[in-house]
Amino acid sequence: MRAGDILWLGALGAVAALLLVPATHNLFIDFTKAFPYLIGFVKFAILATMGELLALRIVTGRWKQPAGLVYRAVVWGLFGMSFVLMFDVFATGVGGAVKKGLLPGGDSSFLTAFWISATMNLAFAPTFMAVHRITDTYLDLAGGKLGALSRVSLGQVVGHIDWNGYVSFVVLKTVPFFWIPAHTVTFMLPPEYRVLAAAFLSIALGGILAFAKRRSLPNPA
Repeated sequence: MRAGDILWLGALGAVAALLLVPATHNLFIDFTKAFPYLIGFVKFAILATMGELLALRIVTGRWKQPAGLVYRAVVWGLFGMSFVLMFDVFATGVGGAVKKGLLPGGDSSFLTAFWISATMNLAFAPTFMAVHRITDTYLDLAGGKLGALSRVSLGQVVGHIDWNGYVSFVVLKTVPFFWIPAHTVTFMLPPEYRVLAAAFLSIALGGILAFAKRRSLPNPA
């Protein structure tokens, strides 16, 4: 185990301790209720970025900082804010549809959680993941420099993305086989614990998306 591995695991352990120790856990829940968007930003900026770093470690065999790491973290934070809203929108909307009998299984917490997860991941996740590929590719082509973004065209970005890999791997494999089951479990938890589940799932999200993008490269470095 390398020093970077120890540091990464130590950081993950620190986050886990912060969330699991009763005193800090309660404080975290209180802050989440009071400042949901702010905590969503911080949570995903940290944990999803850790997932992206881990994916690079797995693919390249060493710890490597991607170009524009700070900007990537900011993008993750903004996505985290959108997740705060989308989790509530789909839980409330789809949950209401189940209660009205528009979807089967109104008496089953499992089926309700499944429908919420399936609807969210089929309707929202593909769009989010495509947008994330675009933002990542912008940063890649700009060398991680904010000032160079203006020299990168949308056409260059779209043409650089492996859309076949996006559809065949991200949409057709990760959504049905990972995200729908994972978020079904998440939506079976009480609302206050969904924040914890989403926080740690964001590590897997960053890892899966980064790995899916890197796997199409002939010689990742």
